[in-house]
Amino acid sequence: MVSAPQPAPSPLTDSTRGETLPTDLPPVGHRPRILHLTQPVDGGVARVVTDLVRSQLADGLDVTVICPDSPLADRLRALGAHVRRWRATRSPGASLAREVRHLARLIDEVRPDLVHAHSAKAGLAGRLAVRGRIPTVFQPHAWSFEAVGGGTAALALLWERWGARWAGRMICVSEAERVTGVRSGITGRWAVVPNGIDPERFHPASADTARAGLAPLAGLPPRTPLAVCVGRLCRQKGQDVLLRAWDTVVRRVPDARLVLVGDGPDRDRLRAHAPASVLFAGAVGDPAPWYQAADLVVLPSRWEGMALAPLEAMACGRPVVVTDVDGARESLPPSFTARCLVPPEDPGALAGAVGELLLDPPLCASLGDQGRRHVLSLHDVRHTARAVADVYHELLGTRSAPACACPPRAAGRAGAHRTTQHAEPSEYRESIHS
Repeated sequence: MVSAPQPAPSPLTDSTRGETLPTDLPPVGHRPRILHLTQPVDGGVARVVTDLVRSQLADGLDVTVICPDSPLADRLRALGAHVRRWRATRSPGASLAREVRHLARLIDEVRPDLVHAHSAKAGLAGRLAVRGRIPTVFQPHAWSFEAVGGGTAALALLWERWGARWAGRMICVSEAERVTGVRSGITGRWAVVPNGIDPERFHPASADTARAGLAPLAGLPPRTPLAVCVGRLCRQKGQDVLLRAWDTVVRRVPDARLVLVGDGPDRDRLRAHAPASVLFAGAVGDPAPWYQAADLVVLPSRWEGMALAPLEAMACGRPVVVTDVDGARESLPPSFTARCLVPPEDPGALAGAVGELLLDPPLCASLGDQGRRHVLSLHDVRHTARAVADVYHELLGTRSAPACACPPRAAGRAGAHRTTQHAEPSEYRESIHS
């Protein structure tokens, strides 16, 4: 982490309110140039960026993505986006100053009307490179200071407090994520835009048919109780907690199997502690068949903003068991919370919830139906794309949206985007924009 330099005096900053003001608005009829910025990402963040870019291209926007070479870059090129290579690592380090200089040159070449930075590292480098000269959206996708401890966490939080001044909006994917930021002393202009998924890509299908098409499940008896965990194999996603819980699950459900879908830095360590009833599927291009093959999907995360995996699983008509971290309660139907929400880092509670559901197929089917209806009504990716577009319009001055006062929970349940002006730890003003 490097110390953030003081911003140079600029007409772009309102000194009385400390906010970034957009200038040089796109002329009427101009097709806005949107720039998305990411560090090396996979999994949920990559899918969020892909869905947004696809929607924005369909709406006729000029979209460029600056990111390292990766499968994400290839997918975005295939969609028709301009992709510029950024030589950057996943986390801040000794190369940060060079990465910021390189990024600043790329941004000067692209000349975007708006910059949308995704995740902590891109949010750090992007805001240092732009410093409010261009309307900037920062989307943390879970706060960086929750991912580390000790002095590193303190530095990450210090930066987020400082860097907020260079974001015209900070988009949180859940009200809980926003509240975590506010309570941590981060002040700024907030928008809450719940994550969404594509209900046509993630849809119910026969578990037997799905299992027949997945090689790692070859030879598995048709009615074997199957739990699936989809996510990067890393500390955040908590697969180690799930493995500690799994012995208890197997004692209750002796023929049960668990599949960990994904790859990551903890792969070898997890394999070393996994019993024979746990299968490792590795990284997959499309997780939908794994959700469809499951009786139950589990995500035992230590922290999140609002995880995509539970939304994708529910869209496939499968029940989920998740830990009570940011965004979890907001992503579930109310009927799920008693059975499907457990404390983080509690193997006993996790084992109890997973075992109970694997032993009750009719309950799993009922919860799966409820989950699908819930996602269709509140977490369709098209709702998300429209809400992000509203944030862009406000920052670019290309649309004036009416506002009305509304309590936080109503905003979250409605799935609308809500803007909070200069939220302070003790009080904030909020509105919903249609």
